[in-house]
Amino acid sequence: MNEPATAIRVPPPPRPGDTVAVVAPSGPPDSERLARGIRVLEGLGLKVVVGAHVLGRDRYLAGPDAGRAADLRDAWCDPAVSAVFCARGGYGATRLLGHLGRPDWDAMRAAGPKALVGSSDVTALHSAFAVELGVASWFGPMPACSTISDPEGPEPRTFENLTAALAGAPPTITGDRVIVPGEVTAPVTGGNLTLLAALCGTPYALSARGRIVLLEDVTEAPYRIDRMLTQLLQAGALDGAAGFVLGSWVGCGDPYPVLEELLAPLGVPVIAGLPIGHGKPQFSVLLGALGAIDAKSCSLAYSTGGADKAR
Repeated sequence: MNEPATAIRVPPPPRPGDTVAVVAPSGPPDSERLARGIRVLEGLGLKVVVGAHVLGRDRYLAGPDAGRAADLRDAWCDPAVSAVFCARGGYGATRLLGHLGRPDWDAMRAAGPKALVGSSDVTALHSAFAVELGVASWFGPMPACSTISDPEGPEPRTFENLTAALAGAPPTITGDRVIVPGEVTAPVTGGNLTLLAALCGTPYALSARGRIVLLEDVTEAPYRIDRMLTQLLQAGALDGAAGFVLGSWVGCGDPYPVLEELLAPLGVPVIAGLPIGHGKPQFSVLLGALGAIDAKSCSLAYSTGGADKAR
């Protein structure tokens, strides 16, 4: 078992009456979905402010890079805002990293820790926030996506899990497949496989040493999963990993033969089939928090009281 790393700052949970911001760092959200998602957040007793460029559009992006980056920076630096929710994923978060310079990161660090919530393409921001701000962040559902903003309301299990997690009482998440048995306790990192592969060679590249790695993706054929995992392996990004938690693989055919072929030889616990990533339900994980894999129950438990400092 790997020893847990030194703790970093875990953001305080947003409380009823708090102000939270919704920004769109990636693709343009559907306006009706966004409105329904905002009402869901307001139903939790939160006051919601919206970034100036959230409904912008520039091809497949929610407006120009500079505007999306400014919305993210301004929301994070606003002392009235206790949490920042990303409206949706898609593509574009990696482009923001070139628009956030040292003065921006310095200002955001000075603003103190707060919750960042998002998944899929937002993996790029989770990775950058861990490096630049030393703050744990939530890989979970987003207000303009189907698990929160379908016309009939949020998917019940997703919503129950999200509210419990944000309140500081995250439930254990259970999967349905054990690839390599074992138990391990270590900080959790990772996210969407495509984004982790795209971050190779950047200052925000995955470093798995001593950590449990979450991996998930959507609509990627097994050969593309093979290609991206092979890239991470050959780049050394997975060296020294403490274990692996495999989330959802919606529209990916049968990814398990290649996942087992490439991950099992690493000789660390690997569990799969956890409802994290895409699909329904969509559970939340605090990246940077101390997690525990128990292959006997095929589960991941994590604590909001400890996190990972170094990358």
